[in-house]
Order: sequence, then C-alpha cells, then structure tokens
Amino acid sequence: MRCPRKLIVPVVSEPQFTGMSENDAGLNYYGWRVVLAAHFGIMVSFGSLLVFTFGIFLKPLSAEFGWSREEVSRAFGLAAMTVAVCSPQLGRWLDRYGPRRIILPCMAVFGLAFASLSLLTNHLWLLYATFVLMGVVGNGTTQMGYSRAVSSWFDTRRGVALSLILAGVGVGSVVFPFLAQSIISMAGWRAAYACLGGLVLLLGIPLTVRFVRERENSPLSAKVAAEYPGASLVEGLKSRAFWILIAMLVLSSISINGAITQLAALLTDRKVAAESAALVASILGAASFGARLITGWLLDRFPGPRVAFVLLCLTSGGIWLLASAATFWAGAAAAILIGLGLGGEAAITPYLLTRYFGLRSFSALYGITWTFYAAAAAGGPVLLGRAFDLTGSYTRLLEVLAGGTLVAALAMLFMPRYSASNADLILSSSTKLC
Repeated sequence: MRCPRKLIVPVVSEPQFTGMSENDAGLNYYGWRVVLAAHFGIMVSFGSLLVFTFGIFLKPLSAEFGWSREEVSRAFGLAAMTVAVCSPQLGRWLDRYGPRRIILPCMAVFGLAFASLSLLTNHLWLLYATFVLMGVVGNGTTQMGYSRAVSSWFDTRRGVALSLILAGVGVGSVVFPFLAQSIISMAGWRAAYACLGGLVLLLGIPLTVRFVRERENSPLSAKVAAEYPGASLVEGLKSRAFWILIAMLVLSSISINGAITQLAALLTDRKVAAESAALVASILGAASFGARLITGWLLDRFPGPRVAFVLLCLTSGGIWLLASAATFWAGAAAAILIGLGLGGEAAITPYLLTRYFGLRSFSALYGITWTFYAAAAAGGPVLLGRAFDLTGSYTRLLEVLAGGTLVAALAMLFMPRYSASNADLILSSSTKLC
C-alpha cells in the first residue's frame, strides 16, 4: 500500500477556562505560590541535586575506597536506567492519585537515600543499591511531578509558569556543585552528603506540603487524552520526525551527561584547583538556566529544528573544547557552551512534540523520549569513566562525542516543517515510515 501524500491532523488551542486566568497576573494569585514552591522543590530534586553534584563526589569516593572511576560512574548509569524504567508508572500514579501523594513520599525517600550516602562503606553494591533506590523515586521529585499541579492553575500564562519551575533545575545546578565542594573542603564528603540530603527534607517537603496542590474543579483533571486533537500514539511512532528526535536525544544525552559527570574530575586531573573546578560546574548550570529562558523566546520566533541545530552545534564545540581544556578559563568556556545545549534541550523536546503531534498522545510520546534519553544518559558517564581507566585520559572519547553531537545537530536539518500556527498539524509523507 502506498503512503498518503500527507496526513493532516488538526490541532486547536486549548479551551479557555472560565475564571482561571482572570487574575493570574497578580502576585496574590495562589497559583504563583504553587509555582514558587515547585521551583524550590525541583531545585533540590533528583534532576538537579544528584546530577550536578555527582562529578564533585567522583574523586573523593574513588580515593576513599579505591574504586575506579568507571565503577563509581556505573552508579549514575544504574540510577538513570532505573529512572527510564520507572517513569511511565510514576506518570500513571500522578494522574491517578494527584501530585502531592506521589511527590511527598518520593522526595522523602530521595532525601533520606542521598543523606545515607554519608554512611557508605567499602561495599560497592551499597553505592549501587542506593542509586537504584534514588532512581526509582527520582522523577517523582522533578518537573514531571510538579507540572500537573502548576498547569491546573494557569491557562494563558501556563508557559511562563512552567518555565519558572524548570528554572529551579538551573538554580540548583549553579548552587549545588560549589556548595558540595565547599562542604567537602571544610568537613569531608560524608558531611556534604548528609547536609545536602537534609536540605531536600527541610526545604522541598515543607514547601510542597504547604503550597503544592491542584486547583479544585480544574477542567484539566477531567480531560480525557483522546479528546485532544492531534496524532495518535501509533501515528507518532510511525513518524520519521519522532525517530529523528529520538536519535538527537540519544546522541546528545550520551555526550552532555558524560561531560557533566566527569567535568570536575577532568579539570582537577589537569591541575585546576578543586574549588575552581566546582565553579566551572556552577557556570555550566548558570548557562543551562539562561538557556531554558532564552530557548522559549527563540522557539516562539524561529522554527524549532533550526533552534535545536544552533544549540547542538554550540554544545558540540563545547565538548570539543573540553577535550583539551587545561585551565579554568578554557573549562568555563566549554561549560557555557555545553550548558546552552543542556538547558535548550529541556525546552525543545516537548515543544517539538506538541508542534508535530499535538496534545492527543503528548504524554505517552514524551514518556518514550524520556526513556531513550535516560538510557543514553546512563551510558555516557560509564563510557567516559572506562575510557579514563583504560587510557588515563578523556580526550579521545570527548572528541568522538563532540562529533556525535554534531551529527545530532545535522539530524535536526532533516526534520520536516510544521505549521506556523496551532491551527493545523501536518505530517507529510516525508515524516511517515511505511
């Protein structure tokens, strides 16, 4: 059977919710309190605290217990794989039981598990088991957990509200590497794990208990996915555009997450002071924070695949620069370029999904992209750790990963055009796999 020339699936704007957006610009509107609480909750989440401090603890753990960098990095890979496996079920529970009933136990388990790393012994399996446990509950502490509650309070300003909670990851990525290194320098890595884990319990949980709740009688809670216009799950999975997006995520995730987790160790190997290396990690986080805000502005004005192409080219350049970085300034320049890609990627993926496939199967398709992304994220740190253990250097593999990221950027040029407005969603014959 021949493929149809094009498949046109209408996508319309979501209906206006009476009474929801009339006062959501005012500072007294309760929804902004939900946003603020979610911002700080996400700041101390798995996606911020664990990801951006992992590299700070890499060398102290290796030195304390004699573990290789590959062995320590494998813990991050196990956590990422566990996130990939558990995220779909967490999503279903969030829809069924509501955000607070899922976020609170997940955050409690995550905070206690992170703090318990201060009690590590020389049994490597204990490190792995703790990271697997954090992976099980990880996405329940991130924007996946908070976005539903925030969305129920906003209509016309929902994009701004969601960008502000996502910015919590950027703030955490700036603060926590430097904070972790400072505590390690003053009191040791065990105290750093205990303090940071305690911060999750003392900051994230009280704010979530006090402010985070869905808006009562929100139309979102009663909406059925099938009522949304757009492509079905099967149509999305048959689309060439979807698999180009997956390829981009896999290639960029391996490179970016590998670079992030080894950044501090790489720089200190090259005689950069530990405090300066931690500052470079914070600079990366600051660039990520800025990119999350700027990318949204760019996506409203330019085609999404072109925006992704530019950001990934910058990221490729950053990874290439990191391969030979031997000073604070070279490391900082590389971190800025990598951070732009990291922050932009967080906004581009859901945006492109809604543009190409609408809202009908958005969550299901987004969940699948997250599984591929997390699985790739698990491999990057392990590959770099193994490369160092075998060769004593990260340089050659980082150059290869820079090339892979450039391939991901070029793949974006093969994405088809989407409608300039939300009136239509066009899946042309070039996007369909038959």
